[in-house]
Amino acid sequence: MKAEKIFSYFPELTSQQRDQIDQLLACYLEWNAQINVISRKDTEHFYERHVLHSMAIAKIQNFNAGAKILDVGTGGGFPGIPLAILFPEAEFRLVDSIGKKIKVVEAVASELGLKNVSAVHQRADKVKDTFDFVVSRAVTKMEVFVPWVRKKINKVSTHDRKNGILYLKGGDLTEELAPFPSSEQYSLSNFYEEPFFETKKVVYLPF
Repeated sequence: MKAEKIFSYFPELTSQQRDQIDQLLACYLEWNAQINVISRKDTEHFYERHVLHSMAIAKIQNFNAGAKILDVGTGGGFPGIPLAILFPEAEFRLVDSIGKKIKVVEAVASELGLKNVSAVHQRADKVKDTFDFVVSRAVTKMEVFVPWVRKKINKVSTHDRKNGILYLKGGDLTEELAPFPSSEQYSLSNFYEEPFFETKKVVYLPF
């Protein structure tokens, strides 16, 4: 998949946003040669499996100007970097417990000129601030993840949807989400035509 396919799914992108998305692959290939943040076979499917997958959260939720978003276990910057491109007026804090991955995030954000991204080498449970939404991509099971971030979510909502978690997950989540009856699942096949997304979902858990 080339970047142009992303533009067909997000036709409202500005020329600057398109340029930033175009630059992503070269940035990550350069860094991946030094620090392995994306599996080698996934670099062939970079725009589909990393960028477009991350941007699926935007099909569920828009972030207001001034919104504060925490990306937990961001790895090389997913879903945080693509979302920060989509929502330049929102603030994104990307955290990961592996320092070399945060180094990549900082470099990519700098190269793309993303002023709304801060990257921190930190475990989620050590984050001191509160946020409108916590985003993540299949870091661990929900029952493990929720205690890490529950107290990081601001009680006052400024979006139509209540503040909470937006989590990219795959497969049958019936058992995993049974302890969370207020959770909602959104199938990515409703938004994207590629077979990769057939079993992928965004899980929303309000607080």
